[in-house]
Amino acid sequence: MRTHLHYIFVLQIFLFTSISSTAQAFQKNKGKFVVVLDAGHGGTDPGNTGNGYKEKDIALNIVLTVGKALEKHPNIKVIYTRKTDLFVPLRGRAKIANDADADLFVSVHCNAHNSSAHGTETFVLGLHANQRNFEVAKKENEVIFLEEDYKSHYDGFDPNAPESFIGLTLMQEDYLDQSTQLARLVQDNFTNSLKRTDRGVKQAGFWVLHNTYMPSILVETGFLTYKPEGAYLNSSKGQSEMSLSIYKGIMDYKMILDRNVGQNVYKDVADIESIKEAVNEELKVEDTSALVYPNTVFKVQLAASSNKVEPKSFNFKGLQNISREKEGKLFKYFSGYTSDYNEVKKLAEVAKAKGYPSSFIVAYQNGERVDLSEVLKSPVN
Repeated sequence: MRTHLHYIFVLQIFLFTSISSTAQAFQKNKGKFVVVLDAGHGGTDPGNTGNGYKEKDIALNIVLTVGKALEKHPNIKVIYTRKTDLFVPLRGRAKIANDADADLFVSVHCNAHNSSAHGTETFVLGLHANQRNFEVAKKENEVIFLEEDYKSHYDGFDPNAPESFIGLTLMQEDYLDQSTQLARLVQDNFTNSLKRTDRGVKQAGFWVLHNTYMPSILVETGFLTYKPEGAYLNSSKGQSEMSLSIYKGIMDYKMILDRNVGQNVYKDVADIESIKEAVNEELKVEDTSALVYPNTVFKVQLAASSNKVEPKSFNFKGLQNISREKEGKLFKYFSGYTSDYNEVKKLAEVAKAKGYPSSFIVAYQNGERVDLSEVLKSPVN
């Protein structure tokens, strides 16, 4: 128990240190949506080599193609943890993302198994629900053994010991909803566009995910150990198609954030069409003057966490009118309180500029949360 408490304490110290550099990093990337792309393995770590294919090369090719597509957008900045056949320690990958104050972290890998298992699966951080998820995380985490003095760098974390994962979810709690949303968007593109076998969105204890403080996912693009799938992933066609699906998932996620869809973000993210319809309805609002909606209160949701924090301005980077609500096991935190939709849009921009890039607008009527898109269809004063 003492070891677990020590591990959690070290995580908290790391989080405090990382957040203290956020303001400087934000200034560096101001006005850009920052995506960190992480090609798994590299250098002396080939990853899995099922059927003679190299995971490190396939992952790198996919990441470079995704990055090239994203870089065509002037408001997106792409940062790579590696662009060549280079070994980068797990802690180094997380540090690159944190130092950049990134909006997203996407790690790309290829799977392996001693069976005919095949298909795509996308992971977010969580306590693995079953032995299979544990084995996937264990395989990816074991790269730390290639580092000298790894015990001092990872505070005794042991990829082979399930009890080592107890503290892992603390860092990513605030981003679980967003991470799951992004994972589902990517996974849906694999399934619907490419007709790949869908192994689902899952949770598991990946060290590289737990140490980032932004929405983060790990994509297993398929099994090299399944010969047809390995051949596909090793081909230019396969790599181009997988890259396009990941790119589309990222762009769909960014579109939702940009349009401040609000409550729809927390609905079943598989129902993407309804989200897009809500975005279209929002775009139909033409009045650029005051947009006051009777009996409606708008707020900006900043975060959702199992941690109970005092709703004070100093705890939320100086933002004003902070409020807190409990929903199930989560505490949700908000800023602002207005019936003017244009005013709350400005508050949302301020929140993003202060370091809450995933914040969004929500609406209340008679103290109950309501669908933002439905409010925007109603008459204004």
